[in-house]
Amino acid sequence: MPEDLPRDGLVAVVKRDCPTCVLTAPVLGDLARNSGLTVYTQDDPTFPETVPGRIDDTALDISHRLKIEIVPTLIRFAAGREVDRTYGWDRGEWQRLTGIAGLGRDLPETRPGCGAKNVEPGVIERLKVRFNETGLRSRRIEIGVDEDEQEAMYARGWSDGLPLVPPTEERVLRMLDGTTRDPQEVVGLVPPALAAATVEKIAVNAVMAGCKPEYLPVVLAAVEAVLDESFAMHGVLATTMFVGPVVIVNGPVRRRIGMNAKGNALGQGNRANSAIGRALQLVIRNVGEGRPQEVDRATLGNPGKLTYCFAEDEEGSSWEPLSVERGLKPGQSAVTVFAGYG
Repeated sequence: MPEDLPRDGLVAVVKRDCPTCVLTAPVLGDLARNSGLTVYTQDDPTFPETVPGRIDDTALDISHRLKIEIVPTLIRFAAGREVDRTYGWDRGEWQRLTGIAGLGRDLPETRPGCGAKNVEPGVIERLKVRFNETGLRSRRIEIGVDEDEQEAMYARGWSDGLPLVPPTEERVLRMLDGTTRDPQEVVGLVPPALAAATVEKIAVNAVMAGCKPEYLPVVLAAVEAVLDESFAMHGVLATTMFVGPVVIVNGPVRRRIGMNAKGNALGQGNRANSAIGRALQLVIRNVGEGRPQEVDRATLGNPGKLTYCFAEDEEGSSWEPLSVERGLKPGQSAVTVFAGYG
């Protein structure tokens, strides 16, 4: 239990930007005066005015350590241990937990609570970093206070020649929300270095490529596909021809993540098309060390080696989808890769 919480008694976590918290403010005041309730406020240190000794938790440390998901949350502690909690407003539950009859007689019987600030996107990741709860194993790279992030990434050889999104711990955590796979699962060994590509490492490169978390399953599938022995990724790198991985996406995932399958599908202008193909190439570069003029021996190369990814227009086609032609059932999301060029 956090040391700065009471060992015994009631604790409530609230925020002003929650109608249910505002609704219960009179009850919170009564409990604070008569039952020693301690109230932590997430967004406004002056709320609730009915509680004179409210405690500022705008840093959200207490909320995070208590794993608050909904406000208001009411918790009972005994001998330094949480023994019960409820959330939202439910008169019967509040009476049961406090042991006090007749709470909030003038209030409705029940009201749902609101999402807590500590679990909002962007906030939860920052708190996990602050409390060293990320579980990430990738090596941390410290750059100087006055060092330009973009120039630092160029100098370290991470870039394909274009600017990258800095892969902060918060961004990588958000990216990993796009999959249920274990971040430390090894997807495969990336040539030429035959370095292990974990889900986490792939997520790092997906961040740098500009992906959204919902793109990550497609990126993972594309990486798995090019690491299949029959694709011969090392050979695709080492040949003097101009080929690189071409990624074709089928199934419902195309629409779910907003891929372009129609006009200019092989060109610029669509984030998912561009970022997924780029993430694959960055994994090959940064995990496998497949860099131009080293193991990548293409004499000329082609622009598709920056990114070459598009979706099939299944609905507008007179042919069966490529994934069905290759043996999958209609309606399944799938990725097909081949070595191609312009």
